[in-house]
Amino acid sequence: MGLDFSVLSSYWPAIAKGFLMTIYTWLASVVLGMLLGFLIAILQRHGGLVIRSVLRVYIEIIRTTPFLVQLFVLYYGGPTIGLDLSPTQAGVLSLTVYGSVYFAEVFRGGFAAVPKGQTEAAEFLGLSRFNVIWRVNVPQMLVIITPSLVNLIIILSKETAILSIVTVPELTAVMVQIGNEQFAHLETTLVLCVAYLILVAATERVGRWAEARSNHFLAR
Repeated sequence: MGLDFSVLSSYWPAIAKGFLMTIYTWLASVVLGMLLGFLIAILQRHGGLVIRSVLRVYIEIIRTTPFLVQLFVLYYGGPTIGLDLSPTQAGVLSLTVYGSVYFAEVFRGGFAAVPKGQTEAAEFLGLSRFNVIWRVNVPQMLVIITPSLVNLIIILSKETAILSIVTVPELTAVMVQIGNEQFAHLETTLVLCVAYLILVAATERVGRWAEARSNHFLAR
């Protein structure tokens, strides 16, 4: 039997809704994960020994366990500690936590790559620690980490597919359901691949623009 995409004709509104849910969970997790990762990187750099030790344990636990396991623990285990989340809330939170440790490592590496002499010069001029971080370290750090940051954002976009396992109504869940109803698994899989290809290609294009702007800033 050949491909027959006509069986999907009545499902395009559901497919579009699932695609929007994928974009929502991805962007929400990226924004929250970057904020949490940035905070972790700052605390690792300027926090006390106890704080750094706790964060190191947190990072190692998240990095050494599969994302699917973390999702199950949060979604199925959350109610036992009073954390009763909807599938979408659990998906966004778990992806945020998962992404935060990798964002933190990217930020930490970026801070370490900023020439130490510039930080010392800013401190010598009397800038506060906040101003040294925000006005000296952060702009240069962002220029350095842009390619790694874009790559990590792309990786997180593909991890959204795992959220379908806990019934988050994102694109993968929608396409699996349609495939089961219409016995059109190949057609739905191809549409799913094209959708993620578009998402990744758009992210790469934005990333190249951001990298070009960063290089321009660095050259000034």
